[in-house]
Amino acid sequence: MRRSAVLFDLDGTLLDTIDDLAAAMNKALAANGLPVQPDVAEHKRYVGDGVAMYVLRALPEDRRGDGRLIAQVTADYRAAYAAGWQNQTRPYDGIVQLLDDLAARGVRTAVLSNKPDDTTRLSVDGYLGLGRFEIVRGAIEGTPLKPDPAGAIAIAEAMRLPPDAFAYVGDTATDMKTARGAGMFAVGALWGFRQADELADAGADALIERPGELLKFL
Repeated sequence: MRRSAVLFDLDGTLLDTIDDLAAAMNKALAANGLPVQPDVAEHKRYVGDGVAMYVLRALPEDRRGDGRLIAQVTADYRAAYAAGWQNQTRPYDGIVQLLDDLAARGVRTAVLSNKPDDTTRLSVDGYLGLGRFEIVRGAIEGTPLKPDPAGAIAIAEAMRLPPDAFAYVGDTATDMKTARGAGMFAVGALWGFRQADELADAGADALIERPGELLKFL
């Protein structure tokens, strides 16, 4: 079947956000007297499943049951990220060209992230432009986070396309499971936060090393 639409993950797929994410989390941890994690590679393992899970993974194991601490670190992280989300973030090489090529071919595009909805929209608008996408959607009340496919299916319905008309591009196992669950063609982005074996084990239909390689699947 000819795929006529692409649904993108955001962090680790369209935008390289990890340095700003890690800086905000380390600031929040330090503010609460907790050890920071200077290794950005570790933060790449922590992110991808929403803010709540990022905070939990960043905390020392013996503090993960402290609800009051979790709430405070979460609030501090959100504040730090809101103040510093533009410091080092940038689109990955080749992403802007890919989006231009998709538009030239008439391929419809959307974004689905586990990042909070307001931050998702702000990030997309700041670096790529909301106008490039029909729908930009982050975590919203009442819709479960990825890997639950509900958000992806809702986007397909809003665009009045069957799920199998979509290639879903993401960089984590969470994304591959979302794509498979929604009935979309799962494309693993190897320039992102995770490794090829994780994406393959999670059911990727294809793995690509550069954004432009996506075009051959459309």
